[in-house]
Amino acid sequence: MMPDFSKRSTEQEWMDDLNSSGEVIDQTLRELEIINRLLGGNEVTTNGLKKLIAGLKEKPKRLKIVDLGCGGGDMLIRIAKWGRKSRIDLELIGIDANPHIVAYAERNTAKYPEISYKAWNIFGDKFNKLDYDVMVSTLFTHHFTDEQLVTLFDQCCDKAKKGIVINDIHRHWFAYYSIKWLTTWFSKSDMVKNDAAVSVLRSFHREGLRKLFRNAPYRTLSIQWKWAFRWQLVVWK
Repeated sequence: MMPDFSKRSTEQEWMDDLNSSGEVIDQTLRELEIINRLLGGNEVTTNGLKKLIAGLKEKPKRLKIVDLGCGGGDMLIRIAKWGRKSRIDLELIGIDANPHIVAYAERNTAKYPEISYKAWNIFGDKFNKLDYDVMVSTLFTHHFTDEQLVTLFDQCCDKAKKGIVINDIHRHWFAYYSIKWLTTWFSKSDMVKNDAAVSVLRSFHREGLRKLFRNAPYRTLSIQWKWAFRWQLVVWK
């Protein structure tokens, strides 16, 4: 039976279990890095960050960037390299609610002193009190309900001094069956095989994304489709 692509699924991903740990989570994070790199999805975030900076009145010398749902820290490594090349002094904070994922990320990015981590709930007081210039997230927002995302986007648009960059999936039948086929044949992780397909069903159409920002304070919102079936959102304050 073909899934219903007209609306977001409410099915939970296995990775949403905050008790996930050990080799199960390590293998999943390693495979997700490979998938995102080979499909070109990481460029959606870094390109969006460059676009955000280019749209500011002047190039900043320093930036404090938070990465929500940072996973294994692979995106933070890419951002750190971009910052060094661009001669921007970066303070990078990865946030993930799973302490086991944070521990993996700390090992993975040990050579980058500009990167640190917090095992926080993004709906908790600690994150709400954090000051930052830019919020980025990659394949993270689809984990939450529309109601939760309206709250999160309102908060982040209010707190981020420069803007927001979001990279997430276009809910589409081709994306669903493609990733299902790829992970069935090439993944060694049962979590990846399950969650990759579920993540597509939990993801977004363009107008659905736009509606999530209906109450958020911002100056300009850009939503662009990117390969491979990604949405790139850039929000300027």
